[in-house]
Amino acid sequence: MVLASLAVFALACEGADGTGAANPDSTGKPAKGYPSSMAALGDSITAGFGSCGAFLVCGRNSWATGTADAVDSHYARILAKNPRIKGNAHNYARPGAEARDLAGQAAQAVDAKAQYVTILIGANDACAATTAGMTSVAGFRGSIDRGLARLKKGLPKANIVVASVPDLYRLWQQGHDNPRAVRAWQRFKTCPSMLADPAATTEAAEARRRQVRDRIKDYNDELRQACDAYGKRCRWDDDVFEAGFSLDLVNQVDYFHPNAEGQAELADATYSFK
Repeated sequence: MVLASLAVFALACEGADGTGAANPDSTGKPAKGYPSSMAALGDSITAGFGSCGAFLVCGRNSWATGTADAVDSHYARILAKNPRIKGNAHNYARPGAEARDLAGQAAQAVDAKAQYVTILIGANDACAATTAGMTSVAGFRGSIDRGLARLKKGLPKANIVVASVPDLYRLWQQGHDNPRAVRAWQRFKTCPSMLADPAATTEAAEARRRQVRDRIKDYNDELRQACDAYGKRCRWDDDVFEAGFSLDLVNQVDYFHPNAEGQAELADATYSFK
């Protein structure tokens, strides 16, 4: 199953226009407050899967750690402010990852001594074979808490940003009458809890989709609360769910994962300096 979530988190540092064009100060010293290392945690979205127009991971287009100019990732924007981060951006996101995998990825971030961590996870927990197979809300929260606890213990001074799980119902709304999108979803069995039988208009089909959307909203509530409980070094960002994705921002192979332009939109939506 092709999975990922359009769920994202970030913390960062940027000028008012968010372009990342700013440079270190005139003395050549890194701008104050910008990290010298970072780690990205999550699933196939953060890994850049499908963003190069092929069915594979394409890390250079990752919204978090990518190096492609067209994406202008968090890493690229921070690099413009603090050259010391060069080569110290680690992407531990993996296709298919669920919330239960977060603690393991967090341990990798701790080993890397990351000063800045982005998290985008949860879509795969909702993208089960059936709605009954979706991760329970309590189970999801427990996994998120374990991951954040690992970060807080191992990286007490790191800044964390937790982003929302994307609104997959909106993706269905935009693509269910697009023949290419429908063929791709059916071919790859993409997120069946939401995207199976995309043309079905029965009450049962709509109830199934609404159930998945409600579960994603519940996940986002838990992510927000977990971040609040973490303390001042964690920032919650709901922009991914609120913004949604149009079909021109997903690749034309699986019509699910963001293309390079979509990755750029993720970077822009989730990057902010506080």
